[in-house]
Amino acid sequence: MKRTICHCNLLLIALVITIAAHTARANTDGQAIATLTNWQIVDLTQPFTPDMPIWPGDPLFELTPWATYENDMYFINRLSIGEHSATHWGTPNTFIKGARSAEMFSARELVVPGVVIDIREIAHADADYRLSIDDVKEWEYKNGTEIPSGSVVILFTGWQDKWDEPKTFLGIDDNKVLHWPGFGAETVEFLIANRGIVGLGTDTHGADPGNDEDFGASFAIYDVNGMILECLAGLDQLPPFGATLVIGGWPIQGGSGSPARVFAFVPPAM
Repeated sequence: MKRTICHCNLLLIALVITIAAHTARANTDGQAIATLTNWQIVDLTQPFTPDMPIWPGDPLFELTPWATYENDMYFINRLSIGEHSATHWGTPNTFIKGARSAEMFSARELVVPGVVIDIREIAHADADYRLSIDDVKEWEYKNGTEIPSGSVVILFTGWQDKWDEPKTFLGIDDNKVLHWPGFGAETVEFLIANRGIVGLGTDTHGADPGNDEDFGASFAIYDVNGMILECLAGLDQLPPFGATLVIGGWPIQGGSGSPARVFAFVPPAM
């Protein structure tokens, strides 16, 4: 079976360049130069299963045999899934007609610094919580740094631990309203204008709170050609800042994103 060069090869090249820039140093002290093997690699991807949480009304995840060892001498499945199901990335044309689609993002844009804002305690008490500008400034004060320009800011709500309970993960109430924490629209506008961020991330099924039907946070980041990562996992293994994200988004022509394998590379000092 013929195989073409995967888009992931380009991601790997970009990753090596990024890591080399961060870790290379003159070997004047007799110490070994840091290499990729010294970095912690964290998988931020939830497992893809038939019973995983699916946004109400979206296509179901279907995995069916297409060829079998017995009949075809090899094995392959037919995969059917919505572009925004499971761990995935979203692109501006999700909401904005004619905006950038999945294949228009370069490999370099998919290797980015990651910032994690942990709101698990607040989110546990208020499932509809919206990250505020004050929350961002408190994070910066606590960590002694402003959010770096070019970052993807990830909201760690604790919803990653609800993945195996779809109804709880989606927070569907008796009126069919969804409930999970998210970014306030004005907060995202602040992060774009004052911190130069390029994307949002979350361990829930949406960057906006589940009960927000205006999708203000999503529109804000898409308006500036940014991306959104959703249904992330493994956020408890990341530092507040310093990790490098590698986003394995499929370059679907005209696509609004795709399911994705997302990794974080954490340098030894972190």
